[in-house]
Amino acid sequence: MQKQLNIPKTRGEKAWDIIGISGYIATVLFLIIIWRQLPEQVPLHMGLTGHVDDWAAKESLLLLPALSIIMFTLLHQLGKYPHIHNYPKRLNEDNAAAFYQLSQKMLNRVKNICVLVFCFIELEFSMIALGWIDDGHAWILIIILLAVLYPIVEGMLKQRKIK
Repeated sequence: MQKQLNIPKTRGEKAWDIIGISGYIATVLFLIIIWRQLPEQVPLHMGLTGHVDDWAAKESLLLLPALSIIMFTLLHQLGKYPHIHNYPKRLNEDNAAAFYQLSQKMLNRVKNICVLVFCFIELEFSMIALGWIDDGHAWILIIILLAVLYPIVEGMLKQRKIK
């Protein structure tokens, strides 16, 4: 196990946290505002085509905000301990700070993008339930996957450059 270093958050990480938390708060406020207008049955799942293929009680819309808090908290805590993340064998005392900071940044982006994805799904399900939109779109799944995978791939590519 590597030595723990104190790697402070960058301005970019702080900005991502503000974006993620703001998106979460806005989504929860939106849900509170529309709660009484929601029908008793709301979308629970969409297939790959973007069409709703399962419905559930409107209380199921509370699941994504709850999962967001749990995921955000766990990944936030994990980000505080970059020395326990997985690194290549070339990790040493000279390059540990660079590896740790890169891993911390990558995890921060993934954490906040996942929260934003959950917010987007919550909004989309709510709008479908309210009849504001007909269905989701298949291309949304592609965008979501790319959004989550991008910081991981970017981090892996940058990690290769650390000597």
